[in-house]
Amino acid sequence: MILRARIVVPMDGPPIENGAVVVDGRQIMAVGPASQIRGSEPVHDLGDVALMPGLINAHTHLDYTMLRGAIFSQPSFAAWVRRINAVKRSMDSDDCLKSIAHGFDECLRWGTTTVCTIASFPELMPHLPDPPIRTWWFYEMIDVRHRITTEDVVKGALSFFQHRAGSLASFGLSPHAPFTASLDLYRLANGCAQSFSMPLTTHVAESDEEFEMFTAARGPLHAMLASMRRPMGDCGHATPFGHLWDTGAINAQWMLAHMNELNDGDFDLLASLPRGGKPTIIHCPGTHRYFRRAPFAWRRLDELGVNLCTGTDSLASTDSLSLLGELRRLREAEPTLSAERLLRTVTRHPARALRREAQLGKIAPGALADLIAVPVSGSVARVHEEIVQFDRPIPWVMIDGEIRRS
Repeated sequence: MILRARIVVPMDGPPIENGAVVVDGRQIMAVGPASQIRGSEPVHDLGDVALMPGLINAHTHLDYTMLRGAIFSQPSFAAWVRRINAVKRSMDSDDCLKSIAHGFDECLRWGTTTVCTIASFPELMPHLPDPPIRTWWFYEMIDVRHRITTEDVVKGALSFFQHRAGSLASFGLSPHAPFTASLDLYRLANGCAQSFSMPLTTHVAESDEEFEMFTAARGPLHAMLASMRRPMGDCGHATPFGHLWDTGAINAQWMLAHMNELNDGDFDLLASLPRGGKPTIIHCPGTHRYFRRAPFAWRRLDELGVNLCTGTDSLASTDSLSLLGELRRLREAEPTLSAERLLRTVTRHPARALRREAQLGKIAPGALADLIAVPVSGSVARVHEEIVQFDRPIPWVMIDGEIRRS
């Protein structure tokens, strides 16, 4: 088919006024001005819209979709962790399955065509239907509790992967965080990911309490984990990021969620790495606001050449799975960021993090036909801004060459 739109926004080139995209099966074959696109395929005129790549949510937890508004502000991050763990224990399998299904529905409503979601209940995977959008399931790995051995966690991870031909599902590994996953677990995850070409993600330096735990061996999070008999010998020596990087537990292949609490030594470490040798960092503006974090160091990280992405995190700590809503929150904190640069953090940048730059996050020959159409009324010069400011459900979505919303 040929899709015509008032403006085509390829994200790897300038916008095309009165543009067209040729889709054959699940793949994009051509893109350009409608006057130059010729063929016998039926033409679908989408009207006054910007046709652009589908959005990529680099970090969320669809398991927690039903927790919207369920956890009120807590006196500490450790208290919030205890509260969410208590809520999770109250959820049965049906609750979790419904939560994931609702999460997919909400992603689709807001134009997300690819999602990276942490699977906190991996035992449910055999009961899930094929995902309706392109999905990377990241198996959450935790071995902080003394009764769960690192080997048992890795064995569970390997049984989690059940590839189905033709499915939109892919898989990755997610040692939860340096305070809940041992260095051995990170190293084993590295080995598994290298053997099976899987992406890796983890939460790092999310809170001041995590920072205090690792740098000073004290604080509410330190006390909580010590009471759970977590070995605490790794505390009091380095920052959370420095702890993982200097031990080789993480490297440039990792997608690091949050990275809120960094000191000058962390920035010096990032600056010392070659431009292609830095990890991806995922910022979640809604969660950042929920926890009242200190301002995120976006500009400083950007100047260092870090691949910065935007994610929603879960509805346990934000109010929507709308990536465009997250970009508007980011703009409030970083008003000098252009709309085009904002959009790159939910298209080109996460595609790079997933090592799918040729397939996702852009409209180009050979890319997958994951597209959204956003109503616009202004000029080509303002199209990126109009997209970022669009605050209603996305009316038209194509995934893998199939129209999912129209």
